[in-house]
Amino acid sequence: MTTHACIALADRLNTGCHCESLDRVLLNNELERVSQGFNELVMAQRPHLFSSSVTFVGDEHIRQMAALIAAIEQVVAMPAYQAHVLSHAPDIARHQPTARGVFLGYDFHVGRTGPQLIEINTNAGGGLLNALLARAQKACCKDVEALLPGDLEHAAPEQMFLDMFRAEWQADCHTNCRTNHRVTSAVRLSRDGFKDTAAHNLSTNSLPRTVAIVDLAPPLQYLYPEFLLFQRLFAQAGIEAVICDPVELAFRDDALWHGTKKIDLIYNRLTDFSLSEPASAALRAAYLADAAVITPHPRAHALYADKRNLVALSDAGLLASWGVDEVTRGVLAAGIPYTEQVTVERSADFWARRRQLFFKPAAGYGAKAAYRGDKITKRVFDEVLAGDYVAQELVPPSQRTLQVGETPVELKIDLRNYVYAGHVQLIAARLWAGQTTNFRTPGGGFAPVLAVPCSGDHA
Repeated sequence: MTTHACIALADRLNTGCHCESLDRVLLNNELERVSQGFNELVMAQRPHLFSSSVTFVGDEHIRQMAALIAAIEQVVAMPAYQAHVLSHAPDIARHQPTARGVFLGYDFHVGRTGPQLIEINTNAGGGLLNALLARAQKACCKDVEALLPGDLEHAAPEQMFLDMFRAEWQADCHTNCRTNHRVTSAVRLSRDGFKDTAAHNLSTNSLPRTVAIVDLAPPLQYLYPEFLLFQRLFAQAGIEAVICDPVELAFRDDALWHGTKKIDLIYNRLTDFSLSEPASAALRAAYLADAAVITPHPRAHALYADKRNLVALSDAGLLASWGVDEVTRGVLAAGIPYTEQVTVERSADFWARRRQLFFKPAAGYGAKAAYRGDKITKRVFDEVLAGDYVAQELVPPSQRTLQVGETPVELKIDLRNYVYAGHVQLIAARLWAGQTTNFRTPGGGFAPVLAVPCSGDHA
């Protein structure tokens, strides 16, 4: 099948395949294995967390997303790029930890010209939930027998995620490993993401003893069930994990503490990306003192997730001045919608073009205070001008038609690539209706992504 044909087939399946692939009995069994009442916490209290069906994507589009991610990683590594983005970042972002930052989320819409990067997040949620969801699918029709993309067909994603945290811990081995010699090379990911031979011989000393999963009022967070899944995953690896609010942490004696427990590693789910809020004071002090591994961290957010970075990454002249080669510039131009800094001086121009734009706050997340230009009012536009916003070329999402009850409904598709060290670990879809991504849509929520294979002949 040619590239064009497999992409067209994916579109037809998204429109015409209405079958319910979610095996609810199997999902319930998976949830109840976690703990008693966990199924109630997920399915009853969060009824739109999981969609009942899958989403189809041509594997050429999957390759294009991976190529764009690799191109961005190449630019992010450049000193000129780092100097540029750090010039407008909070001071704390200049602190350079050895950890890379777990769970980058590259979010795409599939437009007329292929996948288009909408944004990058540094604390992308849902990876472990999607790993669980992927195992609870049934082949409701022959098309749903396609392979899942990413590494799901090769290795359990839970193991990949655990290896990722091990790699973060060992990257900071010079201060944290409890051995008499450095074992920095003991865990590393090969180019295709799997553990090398040395990684199979890990000693328990190469693991953190205690991990804290941190967010504001964790039980009130919509993705709190995922915190419990991570706590269980760490426990199965012999790592004690607590789930806590940042105010429960204390920095004393050059260490980070939760009560009487010394915390080795923080899995940071906060949206206080610069750790500037009073509640984050202990985390901030520990981060600057390198007293614990904090991942993801302020520097990762500054390098990847600040929306102003998309302005630089879509500026061909600026990229050329940094020495980015022509091929890489072409990949970036093809996959990143043109993005501009919003300024008062150009207000008339932005207002005139607003229907073709999407306005986002530079430090925004979760579609908060983000506006489609064709829906924006003059009052809200004035607030955008007074804030720190970027304007991105509008890329309408592709659609998935599903049956909700007896009624077919059209839902929008957002594709999330979960990435570590430039490697795509897992791809999942989020289905929704409305102006911005949400978990309030009947029939919507997270959905597994199935690849529609193309032949090697990309005619």
